[in-house]
Amino acid sequence: MKKLVFLASLAGLAACGGSSDIVYRPSEQILPQHIKNIAVRPFTNKTQQFGLEEKLTLKVIDEFLKNGEYAVTPESSAEGVVVGEISHYILTPIQYDVNLVPTVYKLNVIVSVRMLDKKYNRYLWEEPALQATKIYSASTLPGGMTEEQARSDLWEILAKDIVLRTVKGFGAVSSTSQKEIPNAGDSSHQPAIP
Repeated sequence: MKKLVFLASLAGLAACGGSSDIVYRPSEQILPQHIKNIAVRPFTNKTQQFGLEEKLTLKVIDEFLKNGEYAVTPESSAEGVVVGEISHYILTPIQYDVNLVPTVYKLNVIVSVRMLDKKYNRYLWEEPALQATKIYSASTLPGGMTEEQARSDLWEILAKDIVLRTVKGFGAVSSTSQKEIPNAGDSSHQPAIP
């Protein structure tokens, strides 16, 4: 009798744990209801590369317009503001020809992005190290591209990630940010200074 109960409980546990279609999906953390309009503050550029900030800012605005979830307005009339900074721009040759001329490059860009709630003057979320990487062949090779073309691809990836993070919420994209709800004493969620 004890064997029968033991086997029945094992079968029950196997049935509960054996389902592969159960996936943990946290609830979306969408923006507060009072945020209807979003502005994109021009990104700052902390790298040595000139002009990156303008192209990324324009691409993010364009992606918000394509998405259509929130209206894009000037910062003076927006309830939420995307604030970003390009912190790293790393171009590394990773393959060379017989003459030691680079033929394949790896371009890595890291940005820090936050969402400012203007009504309460605090940041709602932060992705401190949102990263995009592009490996590409030099333009001298068939099918290759220029560094500018590779950058353009990265701006599109980053812009989509920023819009996805804003619209779908926490966990929609990943960076090195902490994946937890902040404590009351967490200084990263103190009032913002715009």
